[in-house]
Amino acid sequence: MKAKARRFNLFLALLALALLSGCQTTKKPKDVGALRIHAEFNPDAGGTSLTISTPPRNDPVILTISRDPFLTEANIVAAGVIKSPGGLGSAVAVQFDETGALILEQYSAAYAGKHFAIFGQWGDKPADGRWLAAPLITRRIPNGVLSFNGDFNSTNELDRLVLGLNNVAKKNKKGHLK
Repeated sequence: MKAKARRFNLFLALLALALLSGCQTTKKPKDVGALRIHAEFNPDAGGTSLTISTPPRNDPVILTISRDPFLTEANIVAAGVIKSPGGLGSAVAVQFDETGALILEQYSAAYAGKHFAIFGQWGDKPADGRWLAAPLITRRIPNGVLSFNGDFNSTNELDRLVLGLNNVAKKNKKGHLK
């Protein structure tokens, strides 16, 4: 009888040890994305501007932009893939929150006739991010939606960026509700 009690106590001790040490499940981290939108800017000696080369890669556009982005993924409510006008591939559409929409409207009105430089990142590696587009802003954007044709190597990159931006938007929404 004592042998059964010892086995039972040993079993309980091992179970308690397993519970206390915690079971580590291999949870795959959610993909996250980053989006930085910069305005075309006049070069200055104060270090607030930056010269970049933007897509398309076969005929790059050289722009001087503000070093700091005026919009980031922190202001995104949702992102999606849409058909480009004329059926030429896919484009990214980004819906901004109320603050982001107001900022987008102000910058698009103030910088009409200039470019926005758009940087995207869809992974942890530096190779998973680059300047994606430099659309010419021709009018004020009042609805808080910015769409652009990005310089993606594949639809996988496009999908990963959109998925990552939507994951960040969900995380931001949860943070605002707390």
